[in-house]
Amino acid sequence: MSVFTPLEQPQLETFLAPYGLGRLKSFQGIAAGSENSNFFVSLEHGEFVLTLIERGPSQDLPFFIELLDVLHGAELPVPYALRSANGDALRSLAGKPALLQPRLPGKHVAQPNAHHCVEVGTLLGKLHKATCEKPLQRRSDRGLDWMLGEGRRLGTQLPAAAADLLQPVLDEIEAQRAAILALPQANLHADLFRDNVLFDGPHLSGVIDFYNACSGPMLYDVAITLNDWCSRDDGALDLPRARALLGAYASQRRFGPAEAELWPVLLRVACVRFWLSRLIAADANAGQEVLIHDPAEFEHRLAQRQRVDLALPIAL
Repeated sequence: MSVFTPLEQPQLETFLAPYGLGRLKSFQGIAAGSENSNFFVSLEHGEFVLTLIERGPSQDLPFFIELLDVLHGAELPVPYALRSANGDALRSLAGKPALLQPRLPGKHVAQPNAHHCVEVGTLLGKLHKATCEKPLQRRSDRGLDWMLGEGRRLGTQLPAAAADLLQPVLDEIEAQRAAILALPQANLHADLFRDNVLFDGPHLSGVIDFYNACSGPMLYDVAITLNDWCSRDDGALDLPRARALLGAYASQRRFGPAEAELWPVLLRVACVRFWLSRLIAADANAGQEVLIHDPAEFEHRLAQRQRVDLALPIAL
């Protein structure tokens, strides 16, 4: 179970009292997390999710709170930090920064179809539209410079075939870094995988886990999302799902010529980002009862992105 910081009922009751949400009925650790400790909390006045932040600098937490307030104000189905009686959104529990948020309805989709991809593409387009005019600034701690540094370090430890797959993309990142950063920007979810989206029947009912959110090129967020929602088991793109997602996104925000040119590069960059982070997590958590995502999944996807036969829908 991926709960890094266990809680006892009395300390949780003390923490929850200032919210005025009634008696604690039950709580349960959530096994799906890989970086933070999350709990489902049932109170007299509703269902909630409690998150203890285990990774990342605490000074970034006001950014996440403000971003979710902005997206909630734009009527997007996102969690947002509840305030205590004193108006505090960010508090401390068990020595960790803690947030209490409403629990959104729905469940994850393991095998998405084209309809799911339309819903996700539409949501991502709306998210970018809500923030592109004035993005809240936060630099990703796993951005291009991080990829170059960790990629060079890990490249010396990988088997020869894997290192040969990785190195050309690191060279590509270095060569295209300025052009990538010059693409149109907004706030990004930066981790919009299937396990961070909820569906209630056929409708997208919630987007969760914004703790990788940052400001950056919108196209990068599209690439991250499409690589997860539209990949087959062998890593190749499922073109009907991919076209559904891109078409729905473009109905909310048009792609530009510079984005069309860099699209294949961004698909590869998005693969490298998660390949590297999964390699690091697998090494750090080896032998522990922590959910570890398979790094090879993104190695296979990167191998399939050496040629990209999927163009962005550009309005002429």
